[in-house]
Amino acid sequence: MSELLPSVQNKPNVVWIVVDQMRAQAMSHRGDPNVSTPNLDRMAIEGVNFTRAISGTPLCCPFRGSMLTGRYPHRSSVPALNSPLSTEAVTVAHAFREQGYRTAYIGKWHLDGNRPELDMSDPENRKEVRYIPQDRRGGFEDWWAYENNNQPFHCYVHTDDEQGRPKRFRLDGYETDALTDLFLNWLRNRTRQSPGQPFFGVLSVQPPHDPYVAPAEDMARHRPGQIELRPNVPPATSVQERASVELSGYYAAIERIDANMGRIREELRQLGLDQNTYVFFFSDHGDMHGSHGQFRKMAPWDEAIRIPFLVAGPTRKSYKVQTCPALVNHVDIAPTTLGLCGISAPPCMEGFDYSPWILQSDSPANALPASAYLSLPVPTAMQTGLIPEEGIDRPFRGVVTLEGWKYVALEGQPWLMYNLNEDPYETVNLAHNIFYKEKRQQLHEILLEWVRLTEDSFELPHFA
Repeated sequence: MSELLPSVQNKPNVVWIVVDQMRAQAMSHRGDPNVSTPNLDRMAIEGVNFTRAISGTPLCCPFRGSMLTGRYPHRSSVPALNSPLSTEAVTVAHAFREQGYRTAYIGKWHLDGNRPELDMSDPENRKEVRYIPQDRRGGFEDWWAYENNNQPFHCYVHTDDEQGRPKRFRLDGYETDALTDLFLNWLRNRTRQSPGQPFFGVLSVQPPHDPYVAPAEDMARHRPGQIELRPNVPPATSVQERASVELSGYYAAIERIDANMGRIREELRQLGLDQNTYVFFFSDHGDMHGSHGQFRKMAPWDEAIRIPFLVAGPTRKSYKVQTCPALVNHVDIAPTTLGLCGISAPPCMEGFDYSPWILQSDSPANALPASAYLSLPVPTAMQTGLIPEEGIDRPFRGVVTLEGWKYVALEGQPWLMYNLNEDPYETVNLAHNIFYKEKRQQLHEILLEWVRLTEDSFELPHFA
């Protein structure tokens, strides 16, 4: 288009597909026997598979605040569940808009929070149906979204009519399908209306988050009695039975996500956009599903913090599987996305730009950050007036290292330490083993440095 700046023309497009509570292990290319994910498997082959990506804060709102701002939760304005994103926050959408991109957000937002100016007794302010005003949308222009819902067959979204007035409607059918329909319509309309303008579009779906349901044809393929549990699920009957029932719906929801990933990539191909569009697929955190006897999130074990992170883009000439061991964290997503498009991240963003490892398969492993920071600043059990979600009820801080160690501390107390290379299911806690005192001290120093670098406040243990 002639009205576009020359610097914008031929810039790549970007699509984020964000799902909720999907752990990294739950894909067939990762060896999970319970699920078939052919479209995600294809992405892992055609694109870059970040096999050690993490959710540094395994809780919906803090992760989402960090993925947009590139800042750690205690600095992003979203440290806790239902913390509202500040209207002053600089996001990845602002950075794209400054470069002439069109931006869109479709689906679950969960960043409007419990704002004190809202009358929560007003039914119109319930999260399921609340209208989020334009100045609270993190810089996104096109908008079909909801705050939070947890009812995938009864989902409302809101947008603006031609006069800019609120417009709300209920989605037909299952949330993942219907939101994908909206996203595909947006893609078609953008291509028709502004074929020369690059875009950044986000599709955010709540499944496979509990209540772990999917359309009947998907549910029929997964029966609790046929689920293979991870080896670190203890043999307690109540734990195994619950995990099997919940996982049957969980895997059904993931297969429906996979089918819609195929729809999106095929639509990009049909529109002639596939060779100029980067597609990211990731989750905000995982789900314990009985591992270590735990359920849901807010935990530092791998089932909660390891997330899928796939990036597909222009077809490579070689289909040699390209994996990257980088510890991609929530703060790294925005800088990496901008870097792929040749856009410098705003100075306020704290994350690392991993785009060279996407653009160049031979980027050196020794240039990767050596560790990533874990934190749970505010468990839901600590929030006044909030019904606690299942999960850890105490704050923690921790690190995961590129060489394969994890160390986590509670306030004033070392808690967990694992050699992930030897013990991938985290069954041997070395945090209080005297023979690993020196290693604990080394990891503790790394954690101290992260607390200092991020200007965090946390009472770490003191060792003599």
